[in-house]
Amino acid sequence: MFNKVAIIGLGLIGSSIGHATKRGKLAGEIAGFDISEDVRARAAKLGFTDAIAPTAEDAVRDADLVILSTPIGAYKNLAEAIAPHLKAGAILTDVGSVKGAVVRDVAPFVPKSVHFIPAHPIAGTEFSGPEAGFASLFDGRWTILTPLPGADGSAVQNLKKFWQGCGAQVEVMEIAHHDLVLAMTSHVPHLIAYNIVGTAHDLEQVTEGEVIKFSASGFRDFTRIAASDPTMWRDIFLNNREAVLEVLGRFNEDLSRLQRWVRDGNGQALFDLFTQTRAIRRSIISAGQDTAAPNFGRDKKDQ
Repeated sequence: MFNKVAIIGLGLIGSSIGHATKRGKLAGEIAGFDISEDVRARAAKLGFTDAIAPTAEDAVRDADLVILSTPIGAYKNLAEAIAPHLKAGAILTDVGSVKGAVVRDVAPFVPKSVHFIPAHPIAGTEFSGPEAGFASLFDGRWTILTPLPGADGSAVQNLKKFWQGCGAQVEVMEIAHHDLVLAMTSHVPHLIAYNIVGTAHDLEQVTEGEVIKFSASGFRDFTRIAASDPTMWRDIFLNNREAVLEVLGRFNEDLSRLQRWVRDGNGQALFDLFTQTRAIRRSIISAGQDTAAPNFGRDKKDQ
């Protein structure tokens, strides 16, 4: 599909894009860059790129598709640095979980001859680094494109076909709506997971050893989410604060209601809520976005 694809940032998502691009034969050449010299050296041994560039500017030169796959806090400086080196007619996209902030930080630097189409593959694991990537990460998962008003239709279609070639399902969404949806489905759940694991760690009457030794499945799954990359999630919360705070406000209202039901012994209200949430879980499985296998289908080594 593209003569050259440049991937800037070679962690879990960037490396998985490289593997998926090679699997699908979507590029004649894949160039990669990461700000960490150590990551560049490790990535070079893994073979998901054809070349590791010494700078981001070198990586994007002559690329038909450029994918920003760093923490979103780095986007502004990165966009400013690579903008003069982007090829006319190239597509510039990203993988960030927040789109409003991406447009704010990147769009001012993009040459008019370049098609800037923000994107967000909704896929990942709690692992990070170039070794964590694998070609099937995006298979059956959703990638959301959030083109700006007036975006070139053929460029949007080409990016859509690229993500489909990586195994993803693709949907186009308005930027602000994306950020609110993801605040609900991803950002606030991560914030809750970070908080409850922190609470367990700080609870003086329960030792850390007991928390680890007697962790039930619910807490274990919170720790899996809370093990996600700290830099990436710090940037997400700082850059999607309005949508996160809106959803968090609603969550706090519902939590207060739940607290009242428990205090008052309102078993019927609890039963009705749990029945509703169970149905949502089954809908997610039916939609192919998770598995009904025991322990969510994870291997013992990942538990």
